[in-house]
Amino acid sequence: MAPGAARLALPALLALIGVLLPGLGGAQISVHPPEATIPQGGTVQVNCSTSCDRTPILGLETQFTKKEVAHGSHWKVFELSDVQEDSSPICFVNCGVQMTASMSLTVYRLPERVELLPLPRWQPVGENLTLRCQVAGGAPRRNLTVVLLRGEEELSRQPAIGEPAEVTVTVLAGRDDHRANFSCRTELDLRPGGPGLFQNTSAPRQLQTFVLPETQPRLATPTIVEVGTQWTVNCTLDGLFPAAEANVILTLAEKKLNSTSLYSNDSVLAMANVKANSQKEDTQQLACVVTLGGRVQKKEEDVVLYSFPAPNLTLSEPEVSEGTVVTVECEAQAGATVWLEGLPSKSPEHRAEFQLNASAADHRRSFSCSAVLIVSGHQLRKKQTRELRVLYGPRLDETDCPGNWTWEEGSQQTLRCQARGNPVPELKCHRKGDNALLPIGDLRPVKREVAGTYLCKARSPRGVTSREVVLNVTYHQTNTTIIIIIVVAVAAFLGTVSAAAYLYNRQRKIQKYKLQKAQEAAAMKLNTPATPP
Repeated sequence: MAPGAARLALPALLALIGVLLPGLGGAQISVHPPEATIPQGGTVQVNCSTSCDRTPILGLETQFTKKEVAHGSHWKVFELSDVQEDSSPICFVNCGVQMTASMSLTVYRLPERVELLPLPRWQPVGENLTLRCQVAGGAPRRNLTVVLLRGEEELSRQPAIGEPAEVTVTVLAGRDDHRANFSCRTELDLRPGGPGLFQNTSAPRQLQTFVLPETQPRLATPTIVEVGTQWTVNCTLDGLFPAAEANVILTLAEKKLNSTSLYSNDSVLAMANVKANSQKEDTQQLACVVTLGGRVQKKEEDVVLYSFPAPNLTLSEPEVSEGTVVTVECEAQAGATVWLEGLPSKSPEHRAEFQLNASAADHRRSFSCSAVLIVSGHQLRKKQTRELRVLYGPRLDETDCPGNWTWEEGSQQTLRCQARGNPVPELKCHRKGDNALLPIGDLRPVKREVAGTYLCKARSPRGVTSREVVLNVTYHQTNTTIIIIIVVAVAAFLGTVSAAAYLYNRQRKIQKYKLQKAQEAAAMKLNTPATPP
């Protein structure tokens, strides 16, 4: 038997002897503390004591480094150092017979590594997410628990089993988990007899969740585009989460376009102004690629580039004298058909023409040529317009300058008189007799002095024409003499009436006076005594 094995067997043998042969006089042996928990590599003191009635021989059996630090007649204190593992040191005493007592020594150590394994860079919403925490080291394992956390919320609590221990939990990822922190924590609980509760938490890992719908983006673009022109492309996708994290790329013929993306709630809109570099007819592919969470949705459309210049419309002479024959010609590219508007339609061709004898009515007349081209089932139209200028002499007729005007004095009127012609003629109107000018334009108010007959002449380098214009002004006449006579007659009548009234009143007063005097005289006669005879 090896020496080490013999040393380990000796305490057991002594303990057995102590049981079979109880000490004299009921002697006992004890150890303090009966249980101890210390950190790995730590130190502990063990007190061995006995109630033996004779001088005992005390000792401590252990595989760890020990030294006696204190003693008495019936006790000794030993210090154990660099304790690396759990053990059961044995105190023994020789008191006639061998007696022993053992203690429980527990060594604890904190985990060397607590790590939450990496999370997916992006986790789809609605799919299961498995969290894995690995714990290396840590003892005693029976007291070690692993807790998986979302923030401070406990998701799972499990014992640490195996080396390294791996604890897993599966959760359903949701939108609320976007940018949430996940971690795991170990709890070494040595209570109540031990030094307490020790916790160790892993570094947190942040989760990013996302939603990318199964539907394709909506790509808004014209399907046919004229070469050399610029157009706008829009690409939209709804139902994204988080929409601001989506990356949208627009390409034309596999070349990336310079686009701008706008985000709103759960939608993204990418816009780009596009100008095809190709100067020839071609079919190019336009694509919109939306990337989120490492997944892709793509939409492609074909864009047909076509060339369709406007038709060529020509006049044999853009400015002619009245009576000149003018040729109007319209021509378009091969494959297109043209027609001249306002003329009887003929069989479709890429060229059309006609002739006319220019008159004054054709001055500033517009001629339009329309061309039609079919591209990918789309009917395209283009139009060209030219204006004809006709030189002709002055025109001055009833429509341009009415020959008779009758207005009421004081009214608000506008006198319109103008001459037509190319070049534009000069117009002057003089009244017969005094050569006064006709006041063309606004007359506010109309006065009787403007009445009369005027001779209007229109003059240009291409001739002269004239026309008489009569302007009548009506007004109400007042007879001053009649008014004066009426006033005088009324005044005379009023004077006569006044004189008659005066004479009548005077005559009445005279008569009244005479009557009064007669009455007084009569009264006096009655009151005068008669003269005796």
